[in-house]
Parts: sequence; C-alpha cells; structure tokens
Amino acid sequence: MRTRLLPLLIVLMAAVLLALGVPLAVSVAAAEQQRVVVDRIDDTARFAALAQYVSDAPTGSRPATTDERRETLQRELDSYHDVYDIRAGVFYLSGSTAMANAPGDWFVPATGEVREAFAEALLSRRSHDPRQVWPWQSGHLVVASPVIRDGDVVAVVVTDSPTGQMRLRILRGWLFIAAGEFAAMLLAVGAALRLTGWVLRPVRVLDATTHAIASGRLKSRVAVGGGPPELRRLARSFNEMADNVEDVLEQQRAFVADASHQLRNPLAALLLRIELLALELPEDNEEIASVRTEGKRLAQVLDDLLDLALAEHAEADLRLTDVGALAGERVAAWAPTAAAQGVRLVGDCPPTTAWADPITLSSALDAVIDNAVKFTPEDGTVEITVSADGDTSTVVVTDTGPGLTDDELARVGDRFWRSGHHQNVKGSGLGLSITRALLAACGGTIRYAHHEPRGLRVTVEVPRHAESRPTGAGDPQGLTDR
Repeated sequence: MRTRLLPLLIVLMAAVLLALGVPLAVSVAAAEQQRVVVDRIDDTARFAALAQYVSDAPTGSRPATTDERRETLQRELDSYHDVYDIRAGVFYLSGSTAMANAPGDWFVPATGEVREAFAEALLSRRSHDPRQVWPWQSGHLVVASPVIRDGDVVAVVVTDSPTGQMRLRILRGWLFIAAGEFAAMLLAVGAALRLTGWVLRPVRVLDATTHAIASGRLKSRVAVGGGPPELRRLARSFNEMADNVEDVLEQQRAFVADASHQLRNPLAALLLRIELLALELPEDNEEIASVRTEGKRLAQVLDDLLDLALAEHAEADLRLTDVGALAGERVAAWAPTAAAQGVRLVGDCPPTTAWADPITLSSALDAVIDNAVKFTPEDGTVEITVSADGDTSTVVVTDTGPGLTDDELARVGDRFWRSGHHQNVKGSGLGLSITRALLAACGGTIRYAHHEPRGLRVTVEVPRHAESRPTGAGDPQGLTDR
C-alpha cells in the first residue's frame, strides 16, 4: 500500500509546488522587465525634455542656441550608447530623419518592434507594456516616448535595449526559485514518508496480527500505540473481536475436552457391563463381539478427541532441535511394529536442526508413521527421509500402500474423515487432524501428495530459524501476545 500511497502524495505535493512556483517565476520575470521598462521610460522622458527645445527643421540655417541644444542632445545620446550599449535616437515624424541618434547609422526601420513602438508614440502614447522577454529569447526591449511641444507631437524618442543582462537576472531569480522548490520538495517527500509510515504502520501491524491469528496463534494482539485515531479505534475493536473469538474457541475446546473426559466413565461402566453380559452368552456370539468392537472404537474416539483438544490448546516449547536425530529415534521405535506387520521401515536421517518443540514434533511424526505403517500391505516399504532446504527442515514419509485419489487428497486431515477404502481399518479419523494441530503450534506444516508408482507421500516442514516462524510480542511486526 505504501508504494501506491507515497507516489500519489508526492505527485500531489509536486503539483502544488508547481502551481505556486510557475506563477512566482512569471511574476519575477515580469517584475524584472517592468523595472527595466520603467528605467527606459525615465531615460526617454529625459531625452524628450532635451529635444523639446531643438529646432523642428532638421536642415537649413538655425540659431546658434539651437545648434548647441542639438549638440547637447547628441552628446547625451552618444554617452548613453557608449555606457549602456543601448541604441537611442530622437526621430522626426517620418522616422527616416533623426534629430539626434546614437549610433549615427541607426534609424527607425520600416517594420518590426521599433516601428510599432514609434507608431504608438506618434499617437501621444508612451510605451508601457512591451512584450515579455523570456530567458530563452534573444530579442530587444524597445521603448518610445513622444516629444510634445505646444500640445503636438513633433518627434519621438526611441531606445532599443539589449536584454542579455535582464534575461540573466531573470534566470538567476528562477534558479533561486528552483532551489527553493527543490528544497521544499525534499521536505515534502520527507513529510510524505513520515505521514505514510504513521498512517500505514498500524495497518501493517493489523495485517501481521491477522496473519498470526489465522496461523493459529490466537493470543496475538495489536499494539495500540500510534497512528490516526480511527486506526487506533480499529485496533482496539480488532483486539476485542480477537478476544471474543478466542473465548468462543476456548469454550469449544473446553467443551470437547470435558465431554470426552466425562463420557469416559459411563463408557467404561458400559463396557464392563458388556463384558459381564458376555459371560452369560456363548463365546462365539457375533452380536456381543460387534458391541465390544464398537465400544472400544467409541473409547478410542473419545481419547482422540481429548488429544485433539489438548493439541489445539497446548503452548509449544520451541527450541533448537536436531530433526534428523529425532526422526531416527522414531524410526527405531516403530521398527518392531512395522516388522510385526511385515512392513519394511527404513530411514535416511542426516543431522539437521530446526526451531521446533521436540515433544510436539515427535508426536506428529508418530502419527504420520503410524498411519503409513497401518495402510502399507505386507512386504511393503515405508521410507522416512530428512533434508534441509533454505529456511526449512523437511521430513518426508512415503509408503507403498493403496494411496488416495485426487479428491481424497483434498480432504485428508479433516476431522473424522476416512477414505471409503479404509473403513474397516482401525482408527477414528482424527490422527492426522491432531498432527496438523501439533505442527501448527510450532510453526510447521504438513502436506500430502501421490507417491509414484503407488502410495502416499507426506511432507512435514518446520522452520530452521527462530526468525523464520511468525513472531510475537516486541517483534518487528509490532504484535503482542498475552
């Protein structure tokens, strides 16, 4: 979720910064050009004031004072051009004749920006809003001001300024804005990282806790400590729900355990009376034999129900365990039973360690090996293989029995389920359910598959390291156990 939320926040913040930065950059460029325009307007106004007292006639005889004023204007324009490299001139109404100009070969062209500004000044309007010049453009800035005498326009002052320095100042201002935008973006990304972490951390903790509960660790709870108020309320509600679910399951387990325990005494008394009744009947009576068998089967079901309730309730004592040695012990323990049934029991159990409860794992292997030996015909083989792969240690139990169909493989391990081909074999249908509960308590799994050319393949996996199993209180996932 963070990889989806973080880019969205960054894009939104980048859009906000652009929405603020672009108008600011345009404003900086406009302000800089306006400053230059105002300066040029002041210059043209000064030249226009000097030109007011120059004779209108560009040629012919003129008084000495007129010549002096024209010379003064010319010197001012020459100095202006030499110092600022700005072309300037005072032109009569035709634009082709100059009262004074610098450089001397510069006149108002027939077309272009200079002609447009000149024509606007002829209408007694001073240049005030020339076209914006951007840093990537190389144009000139033209400003024109009319020379008015007795209410009439007698000449026009025109300045044609290069824009290199102005564009450089605009670009420098933009660089400062870009630096500020970049710094603001870094702060925004940091804030987005903190914000997403603050918002999503309770979600990650809730997800990890949900997975832990789904994996069988019903005492896992969410640590209500941070995040938005809504998520803290959700965490408290989740913990309340988990408490209720745990209470309901605990009641169910307690009911099964209590019922199994309470039924054993009446069942024992019933079996005893059956035995007493059998003394008064012929020894080969089939009905009494059938009643005995069903009674013993019911007693076995009650014992298995009690074992299942204890297995689901038991806390695993996890420690570093030599799975190879433990599997070898179980092979040696079951060898006499297998030999009595004519089944060959072999094991390949090299040393390999895992993080498991030795008693729990031993009980699970007993159930799997018992099941394999029980359903393997005489002269068949049951093989136990131990191996280590990455973060798991694996015990594979294969047999050469009748095996199961694909549909039966999907149901094997369900409570009280037994294959239709094995209804006459002694059992309650709870053995593999107990095995699954035992393995789940220590973070292990059990899987079933076909064994070629015939038989069943059972794979038991347990984590090799403590960090490979789901963690509890104080872990990086933020779970709490109680």
